[in-house]
Amino acid sequence: MRRLGRTLVLGAVPVALISTLIVFAMTYLATANPAAQKLGDNATPADIARLNHEWGLDRGFLEQYGSWLSGAVHGNFGVSYFSDVPVAESIGQRLPVDLSITIVAIVVAVVVGFTSGIVAAVRRDGWVDRAVTAVASVLVTIPEFWLAIMSIVFFSVTLGWLPSGDYIPFTQDPVAWLQHMALPGGSLGLTVAASVARQLRTSLVATLDEDFVLGARVRGLSPRRVLFGHALRNAAAPAVAVLGLAVPTLLGGAVIAESIFGLAGLGQLALNGATNHDIPVIQGVLVVTIAIVLVSNLAVDGLLGWLRPATRRA
Repeated sequence: MRRLGRTLVLGAVPVALISTLIVFAMTYLATANPAAQKLGDNATPADIARLNHEWGLDRGFLEQYGSWLSGAVHGNFGVSYFSDVPVAESIGQRLPVDLSITIVAIVVAVVVGFTSGIVAAVRRDGWVDRAVTAVASVLVTIPEFWLAIMSIVFFSVTLGWLPSGDYIPFTQDPVAWLQHMALPGGSLGLTVAASVARQLRTSLVATLDEDFVLGARVRGLSPRRVLFGHALRNAAAPAVAVLGLAVPTLLGGAVIAESIFGLAGLGQLALNGATNHDIPVIQGVLVVTIAIVLVSNLAVDGLLGWLRPATRRA
C-alpha cells in the first residue's frame, strides 16, 4: 500500500498534469477558430470577437488553462460549442459503451489467455502446447478490425447467435448487455489473450523448473497446489504487465469497434468534436481517456506488488 501511495503521488499526478497541459496546448494552438466556424461566413469580426470573449478564448494561455483545469478536476469540461450540451453529460452518455467493450475484452483476455497459457505450460512440448502456441502466434498477427468483421459474419449473420449492433445498458438488462458486447469485446480480447497466453506460457515453464517449485514437489504437495499455490503467482507478473500495457490498445480498439458495430461511444463523440473543432469536447474525451489509462496502470501496479512480495514490502 505504501508503494502504491508513492506511485500515485510521484508518478500518476505529475503524468496527469503533464498530460492535461499537452492536451490543452494542442487544442489552444489549433489554427481553426471555432467561433468563426459556428457563426458562418457572414459573421462580422465584432461577432467573432464577442463569441470568443463569451467562451473565454480571448484570454491568455495560462489563464485559460488554469480555469479549464480547475473545472476538469471537478468533472466540469465546459459546454460544447456547437450543441450547447455540457461535455460531461455527453461523455457520461457514451462512456459506458467504451467501458463495456473494454471490460468484456479484459475478461476474455484474462480467462482465455491465462487458461491457454497454463495448459500450454503444463503440457509443454506436447500437441496441446504446440496448438496453443500456433493459434496464439496467428491471433497476434490478425488486425482487430478484421477479426471483428469476421465475428459478425460468422456469429451474427451465418449462425444468428449474437446481435451485431446496438447497446443495451447493463443496468437495464445484464443478459442483453452481455449478448450485445460479446462480439465487439470478444474480438478485441482475443488478440490480447494471445499475447497473455504466450507470455504466461514462457514464464510459467521457466518457473516450474525453479528450485522452490522442485522443493515443493519433494515435500509431497499435490501438483495442483504446486501449480496454483507456488508457481503461478511467481510466473503471472509478466502476463499481468502485458495485460496492463494492453489497456490503451483496447480503448483504441473500442473506438474502431464502435464504427464496425454501429455503437455510439467516445470515438464517435471525439470524431464529431474534431470535425467541428469543438475544443471542449476534444479536451474532455482525451482527459477522460488518459484518466482511465492512469487508473488501470495503478491497478496493475498494485496487483504486481501483490504478486511480488519483495516489491510490496519496499
